[in-house]
Amino acid sequence: MGKKKKNQSSSSSSATDLLQTLGDFTSKENWDKFFTIRGIGDSFEWYAEWPQLRDPLISLIGAPTSSPPPQILVPGCGNSRLSEHLYDAGFHGITNVDFSKVVISDMLRRNVRDRSDMRWRVMDMTSMQFMDETFDVILDKGGLDALMEPELGHKLGNQYLSEVKRLLKSGGKFVCLTLAESHVLGLLFPKFRFGWKMSVHAIPQKSSSEPSLQTFMVVADKENSSVVLQVTSSFDHSSLDCNKNQAFGIHEALESENQTRREYSHGSDILYSLEDLQLGAKGDMKNLSPGCRFELILGGEGDFCFSYRAVLLDARENSGPFMYNCGVFIVPKTRAHEWLFSSEEGQWLVVESSKAARLIMVLLDTSHASASMDEIQKDLSPLVKQLAPGKDDQGAQIPFMMAGDGIKHRNVVHQATSSLTGPIIVEDLVYENVDPEFSRIWPSEDLKFRRLVFQRTQGLVQSEALLMRDGSSHRTDVETERKKASSSSKSKRKGTQRRSDDSGNQLKVYHGYLASSYHMGIISGFTLISSYLESVASVGKSVKAVVIGLGAGLLPMFLHECMPFVGIEAVELDLTMLNLAEDYFGFTQDKSLKVFNHLFCLQLEEDVNLVLFGLSSESCIKDNSFPEAAVQLGKLVKFQHLEISQSIMDAAKKIRCLK
Repeated sequence: MGKKKKNQSSSSSSATDLLQTLGDFTSKENWDKFFTIRGIGDSFEWYAEWPQLRDPLISLIGAPTSSPPPQILVPGCGNSRLSEHLYDAGFHGITNVDFSKVVISDMLRRNVRDRSDMRWRVMDMTSMQFMDETFDVILDKGGLDALMEPELGHKLGNQYLSEVKRLLKSGGKFVCLTLAESHVLGLLFPKFRFGWKMSVHAIPQKSSSEPSLQTFMVVADKENSSVVLQVTSSFDHSSLDCNKNQAFGIHEALESENQTRREYSHGSDILYSLEDLQLGAKGDMKNLSPGCRFELILGGEGDFCFSYRAVLLDARENSGPFMYNCGVFIVPKTRAHEWLFSSEEGQWLVVESSKAARLIMVLLDTSHASASMDEIQKDLSPLVKQLAPGKDDQGAQIPFMMAGDGIKHRNVVHQATSSLTGPIIVEDLVYENVDPEFSRIWPSEDLKFRRLVFQRTQGLVQSEALLMRDGSSHRTDVETERKKASSSSKSKRKGTQRRSDDSGNQLKVYHGYLASSYHMGIISGFTLISSYLESVASVGKSVKAVVIGLGAGLLPMFLHECMPFVGIEAVELDLTMLNLAEDYFGFTQDKSLKVFNHLFCLQLEEDVNLVLFGLSSESCIKDNSFPEAAVQLGKLVKFQHLEISQSIMDAAKKIRCLK
């Protein structure tokens, strides 16, 4: 007997040493070794024991004599006596699962005679071979905690909980005995957020002189509802007799999760993730829900290259027949702001025209600028397949449709980041169709434009310029010499290289035309003071103009070339913008065009009489005088092409007094 006790003591000591050095709790080999050392008669209890668990468990599971008797699954059973105690309490429909053949063999031998109805299976709890909705109760005692290895993240835990949800019957319960660490609750709470009722209970502690780690019982009831319910707790956090860090951690986790659930319950602008939908946030996505519409985020992690903002719409009642069960409609960034794609009313019109029972509208942004449509479609395909309705259409092709952006070719010339405006893109592009006005002026040209785009502002092009082959814009010799002189001065700036001439194909920004309708409108507004401008220009004087915000420098350069009697002072606080304007848009400074990078440097003298963002004039022009004033302005502005002059004149004639 003494020798036996000595061996048992030695065995227990070895098992404790092994447990401390086990390291990877997900290793089958480690657990086989652990259970071999402990032997058949030496059970090991994680967390609370039967006297503390009996009452809360039996009250949850219900009467063992109910008909039919509850079917209970105990995954990761190990050599705990929990199943034996439940069996002895009258619950005979118990199936135990563990991936260690050693422990299953030992437990079967230990119980085959006295508990013959209890079943034992060698099985991986992350991939169990049972039919869907087999069990009424799944009882986990430390199994989830053991799977949550920091190096593996949520992978195994996520797989296991997916199995739990699959195997539980409607109305069934998942009972998880856990230490409720933050990384465990961070997976457990969201996984049962939609369609489940959750509660947390503190298991009574053994009497102890010092606070120890508390065992908690998290219960998830399967309700098959899309309603998001608060997580309830049956204890007062201040009265928990456990480690302070543990008490604080579960309090924080509950508060955070319930705040998230409140937002899902009351918020109308929720962006759902694919995982949210798989968890039941909007019910069973395999079923169509006519008139359903919500926004979601696709991709952005794992094997996917991009993140996508999308809108899922199930066609309204009586809107068939449909050509497609599910379709994808891609909206390019340049059109995402349009009413048809940004408003609910417009989106429903797109659904009707698509002839799809379910339409997934994907709104591209600047993060997709460098990707081809083939790359985007390849990236999206596995994502949208998970949203296709119907269980028998996994092999069906999902058509990809797209709203044209009107661009034949796009090339990103340069990317920069400003501390004031964020990421900036300079891009060259060729439009599929151009304004007829261009065809009349340059009938044989395949016109190319250069754009400056702030990525933070979707759908808005900050500046756009026409690129012309060197010499085709018929610029004057005086202007050419001025640019050469300015270029020589600019080249002295350290680290700066001239890029605006695009030496590969000899294209330069043409400053005799304003591609921006906004800038054209500003110039047409000069009609309001055309009489004054003529009186100043006729006596050889100059008019001073102040431009606040340089952009790509296109407006000041246009004024400088086409209205030589205007002296321009521009204010630009962002040095990055100034460099881009000079390097990629042909902006140059001279004595008549200067840029200041501090607002206090601007000298607002008495003869500064023109501020482009706000116009002040003592003389008032009447509506019936606009045509005459427009002609007067046309004589002042030195256009190289009559058609361009006419565009501005036509815009000027549309100006009306608001008072």
